[in-house]
Amino acid sequence: MITVKDHSTGYLFDPWDHISPKRRKLLDKSWPGVFRKYLLEKLPVAKIVHYFTEDMGRPSKELYTAIGVLMLQQLQDISDDKVTDELAFNIAWHYALDITDGSDASMYISERTVRKYRQLVIKEGLDGILFNTLTDTLIKEFQVDTSKQRLDSTHIQSNMRNLGRIRIFAVTIKKFLKKLARTHAEEYSCLQLEFIQRYLGKDSESCFSRVKPSEAAKTLDQVSTDLCFLIESFRAYESICSLPEYKLLERVLREQCTVVDTGGKAQVTVKPPKEVSTDSLQNPSDPDASYDAHKGQGFQVQIMETYQTEKQDGKIPNLITHVEVEPAHVHDSHALQPAIDDTAQRDCCPDELLCDTLYGSEDNIQKAQGKGVTVIAPMPGNTPKEGFSLADFTCDPATQFVTQCPQGYHPQKTYRTRKNRLCANFPKETCLACQRHIDCPVQLGKKAAYLHYDDEMLRHAQRRAHEETPEFRNKYRWRSGIEGTNSHLKSDVGAARLRVRGLPAVRFAATLKALGLNILRCAQALAARFLLYIAQLCLKKQLLKYKFSALWSSNLFLTEMTDFYLVA
Repeated sequence: MITVKDHSTGYLFDPWDHISPKRRKLLDKSWPGVFRKYLLEKLPVAKIVHYFTEDMGRPSKELYTAIGVLMLQQLQDISDDKVTDELAFNIAWHYALDITDGSDASMYISERTVRKYRQLVIKEGLDGILFNTLTDTLIKEFQVDTSKQRLDSTHIQSNMRNLGRIRIFAVTIKKFLKKLARTHAEEYSCLQLEFIQRYLGKDSESCFSRVKPSEAAKTLDQVSTDLCFLIESFRAYESICSLPEYKLLERVLREQCTVVDTGGKAQVTVKPPKEVSTDSLQNPSDPDASYDAHKGQGFQVQIMETYQTEKQDGKIPNLITHVEVEPAHVHDSHALQPAIDDTAQRDCCPDELLCDTLYGSEDNIQKAQGKGVTVIAPMPGNTPKEGFSLADFTCDPATQFVTQCPQGYHPQKTYRTRKNRLCANFPKETCLACQRHIDCPVQLGKKAAYLHYDDEMLRHAQRRAHEETPEFRNKYRWRSGIEGTNSHLKSDVGAARLRVRGLPAVRFAATLKALGLNILRCAQALAARFLLYIAQLCLKKQLLKYKFSALWSSNLFLTEMTDFYLVA
């Protein structure tokens, strides 16, 4: 049976009037107040209603509470068993979820129920819907300006161990043997006892984790041969080939080894490390994780957030507007266009977007301009040598033809070639007499001096020249602020190392943690607004001669808090 509480209709009598004014103040100006006032009734419970019936079965957990605890779990970075304790005893959770009665049906949730509803949310893709819907609500309620935003990625890890190549082979074989023993005992018994003891024996764990460097190559050859032997031995068994553990064996062999058939016998050669792809299997426990040469194994999160260049005294929060989780090996340049498209659909697309060099390819710049977004990012590649560049020449904005060189000389002829390249011819005598011809990109020919370029080369040169201007540096200096957001995402809500594995679960956790960070930032902004409101109230009612803390303990507090929310 479906259990859904109406959170949109107000109460005739305040059910929280038993809380003292000081404690109520702490709840209202922190994350429970933000969640309860702005977000609770926006939870998309309708997306999971179809999993329950209206008149059959046991009553479901109240759906707003069920989805809400999943969000609060990621916000506070706690385990499933801790969720049970928090919902049972934490008044901040009760206030945030608007739980007004003390029954077990309202204040108790088991670990199994937490896992069940998390699976439903992941299956329905509600993590993205939750983030988009609730973030858009916070943007509207707190009047956040989305015209200026910045984009960056940060590395995160799932709940898996970092394995070397030998351990990847050994652990994959071990998982397959355990599965084979449970599901196909007869075929498992055909394997030699020595082979089984090598991977399932008491000393198997230390045997492959403490290999000497001098014996690493020999051990790697042995485990690769054993892996190939298992694949060939059970290739004829269709039921075994369909096992996920068997498919992992084939994946490791395909990614890590080269197999050559020599007269009916497979010869296995381990690939050099440089030939192994970065999207290869890093741990059988998490097949979706990949490898980044700079940051290691795991995943990466693409984050786009707003920022303000004018001082707001903390009243306007910087909110994350876009989150996307990817394997670690994916290049950052592919994340720019999806981020712009996602925010454009939700009417929070930026006019200016700050990125680092990896996002600032020419293709990304041109596509973003077509969508009305100005991308501010440094030009990839090495800085050109000293001397004149193409940007130092004066060009016609309409035709892109050079009209004057840096020394003030004019070309005698300009034209486009058949390959759509532009050319400017300067008198040879003039260029030979010029004192700066050594530093000039104009090349001397038999009849004239030629400057060959194309539209892309001109744009690149103009971008590099613009990067040296104070205007560019003044705008781009705000990009570094997103590094602080990456740090807060890992330290405040625990995104550095998650408790889950697999891309769907990692995406769910990282997305809700980003939403949790938005809630915390809005709570800080609400507290700053409330302090400013109280200060203005004191000035208005001439309370400055009294202690500032007197207002907190007065009976006037609840009335003023209500007025504040109406204003805010």
